[in-house]
Amino acid sequence: MIAAELFCDELAQRGFTVASGVPCSFFGGPIALLSRTPGSYVPAANEGAALATAAGVALAGGRAYVMLQNSGLGNLVNPLTSLVMTYQVPVLTFVSLRGWPDPADDEPQHEVMGGLTHPLLDLLGLPHWRLGADDGPERFAEILGAAEATLEKGQAPFVLVEKGAVGKAAGPVPAEDEGRLDSAEVVRLVSKLADGDPVVATTGYTGRELFGIDDQPRNFYMQGSMGHASSIALGVAMAEPERTVVVLDGDGAVLMHMGTLSSISDQAPANLVHVVLDNGIHESTGGQRTTSTATRIEEVAVAAGYRTAHRCHSLDEVRTRFEEARRAPGPHLVLIPTKRRTGAVPPRATNTHTPEAIRDRFSAALRKAAPPSF
Repeated sequence: MIAAELFCDELAQRGFTVASGVPCSFFGGPIALLSRTPGSYVPAANEGAALATAAGVALAGGRAYVMLQNSGLGNLVNPLTSLVMTYQVPVLTFVSLRGWPDPADDEPQHEVMGGLTHPLLDLLGLPHWRLGADDGPERFAEILGAAEATLEKGQAPFVLVEKGAVGKAAGPVPAEDEGRLDSAEVVRLVSKLADGDPVVATTGYTGRELFGIDDQPRNFYMQGSMGHASSIALGVAMAEPERTVVVLDGDGAVLMHMGTLSSISDQAPANLVHVVLDNGIHESTGGQRTTSTATRIEEVAVAAGYRTAHRCHSLDEVRTRFEEARRAPGPHLVLIPTKRRTGAVPPRATNTHTPEAIRDRFSAALRKAAPPSF
């Protein structure tokens, strides 16, 4: 293992001044260190945007690198092949090796990409090296030297990082939780107010919290596919227009694919209630900040065309806005600033149910659900 400080310092000494990415716990240390200095780390909405940001730095004569989880390679392929590779823009990318070498040691959503990461890069003809958990500073310097040689040729090298290969570090002091609600209390209330209607829960701690508080067949726990819970809910709402559909989302997930707000508004599903828990961080990957402090998501929703969107600061206000949303044609958005979670986090739904079981019981619950009262 190499220290997070060494990781950042070695790259800085080689002229890399900017990093961008979407958080993975494997890179929690470097992101925490870089985030102490404004302008050193760009928290991108998604992996493709991170790569494009780094490409912009390179086009201006600088050096930048990208850090991401291998599950995000899907978001990366388009700008990688049509921008970076086509224009031969030299960008260095670090990718965590989730679901590899043994998928059974990781979460189910990492199984497919875990086995495909190496073959995918081979298929694209991209140079890549693996940084192992047992590798030290000399091996890291060797890898960077080889990567730099390919950068000089206008190529896009990749470094595949095993779990435990890079150390941890303390990040900036997080924002105060004053005025924010407890997420578990909000999830418990929303599940109760849903009253048997389908709930699509986003990946990460939000879905796990719903599972731990009120596991029901009508809940779809989305593991992986970050940012797409609202699109799933849109599809369900369009297929079942007589039933209220609730999406339980997070600020990082909404920001990752914010264009979906426009798609939802365009289709205008009257039965969709979009609940967003905004804690300002990517909590399940180590608490790296999102950009929700710079963007009021509820105002974006209104601008995109949602019928209503409200920021709620009390459970009573959540109840009132949710009940109003159920009575009037939507789509509606209810955003709740929430605290960082403390204590034990509930297990993933897939600890008990297989993904196929979650799918099947959710579909069966939809067929049995009663229509809403409005």
